[in-house]
Amino acid sequence: MKERFGKIASIFIPLLLGFGLIYYQYTTLSKEELLKIKSCFEQADYFYIYLSLVIALFGYWGRAYRWKYSLNHLGYQTNLKNDIMTVCISYFMNLTIPRSGEITRAALLKKYDNVPFDKGFGTIVAERIVDLLIFFLFVGLAFILQFDKLYNFIKAKIAFDKIILFGVIGVILGVIFLLIWIYAEWNIIKKLKNKLSGLIEGMTSILKMKDKWKYIFFSFFIWFTYLLMFYVTIFALPETANISFDIVIMGFIFGSLAVGFTNGGLGAYPLSIAMIYSIYGISNDIGTAFGWLVWTSQTILTIVLGLLSYLFLPILNKK
Repeated sequence: MKERFGKIASIFIPLLLGFGLIYYQYTTLSKEELLKIKSCFEQADYFYIYLSLVIALFGYWGRAYRWKYSLNHLGYQTNLKNDIMTVCISYFMNLTIPRSGEITRAALLKKYDNVPFDKGFGTIVAERIVDLLIFFLFVGLAFILQFDKLYNFIKAKIAFDKIILFGVIGVILGVIFLLIWIYAEWNIIKKLKNKLSGLIEGMTSILKMKDKWKYIFFSFFIWFTYLLMFYVTIFALPETANISFDIVIMGFIFGSLAVGFTNGGLGAYPLSIAMIYSIYGISNDIGTAFGWLVWTSQTILTIVLGLLSYLFLPILNKK
């Protein structure tokens, strides 16, 4: 019963949150702002939207091609077309249940290329670790480039003494957590340690890989396509066409973070883009329109590729 409830909650809570954020954003926009957003959609230069979708295709291909290196390391030769289609399906599944795409991807790999589920899933976990590290590089770069702007924004919103208080509380909580992590014998801590050791093992397996440098190259290539497909969309609207590259990176980071909060960033993505761009003087209606343009185009592509892959994967693997 608990397991069933958990599955239902994992589907509907992110959806409710997404629709709640859409409702919140809609109700906070004036009639004039809503008309401006509609005008942005009508007058946008869709050449750059289509260009971003083409770039996104290279990202799908790069993720599938990188996967082959880790699978080959384990001794499995897979069909690239199957790898590409399972990647497409995994993105599509993440629109329904967050993080369900990884499980689906490993299951399809077992079905069509006879790779054991646990080994296939292990390679996907290793990918996520590498992706997370590269994402942190983007975060570090962005905060270095925009430190003054972000610091002044936070200082304007939160009193300095509260910032100090939050910092002290954060340090205290960090020390408490570290002591619990080292000395506690609780079952939940033991489970977390086991999972962490598995993640570390998956990460170190990459270092032992024969083609590790190719794997790392494609990892950066994937994130380059993600950033590039976000960047080119700024030229779709005249109001965003002249924003600097460091501001683009900030939008890219906060948009990427928003994807994890709801199903594929539903509601959260446009809201986060509008909020971060407002720091740089971009009006709420323009930031919202830009966020919805990017999110809608990428989501449509994900749905189309996912459904086509569902259709053709079994057809192309008929024996």
